[in-house]
Amino acid sequence: MSLEAEPQRQRLEPDARRRQILDCAIRLFGERPYASVSATELAKEAGVARGLINHYFGGKRDLYLEVIKAMVTVPPPDRVTVPDGTLTERADAFIDWFLTILERHGKTWLVAVAGGGMASDPDVGKILSDADDLAADRLLEALGPAITEEEAMALHPMIRAYGGLIKSTGREWIERRSLTREQVHTLLTDTLVVIVESAIGASHTA
Repeated sequence: MSLEAEPQRQRLEPDARRRQILDCAIRLFGERPYASVSATELAKEAGVARGLINHYFGGKRDLYLEVIKAMVTVPPPDRVTVPDGTLTERADAFIDWFLTILERHGKTWLVAVAGGGMASDPDVGKILSDADDLAADRLLEALGPAITEEEAMALHPMIRAYGGLIKSTGREWIERRSLTREQVHTLLTDTLVVIVESAIGASHTA
């Protein structure tokens, strides 16, 4: 047996090992469909024993669900650098952060927001719906304390609908290359500001 055929495995803390496997899965599932990526290949690419896939995630399907969740879940506002400033400045910073993420994981994100070919799966559907709700909440948080609770409630369904624009423009940029990052940035920022200002203005004049 050739020693060179055996991958060298580093000793990592459980959280770091789990993250290593997840990062590898994010890359592989962004390159190929779910059915064409095996648990054995995932383990080999991550440099771990196959049993660790089951140990940390419960199996290939559960790992795939974690990939979708990781790709579509917006992190808490304290993990996104949004400066104090005007609504436009905060929206601009948030969109810039988001597009930077897409530059790194755009292909996997596109797969994830479409349900990864498993959109009819109830578990996938719940992940996507919950992620849309959470994204709306966290985007509103990031836009600043000037938005009242009443305004946030009115804005929530509008921001969920705005998420559809994010997905379609992301596809035009990442997949079709019909828009540049700058064009996507301008479109998403300007539209977000108009949505929020219109809703806030309406609530103040009601």
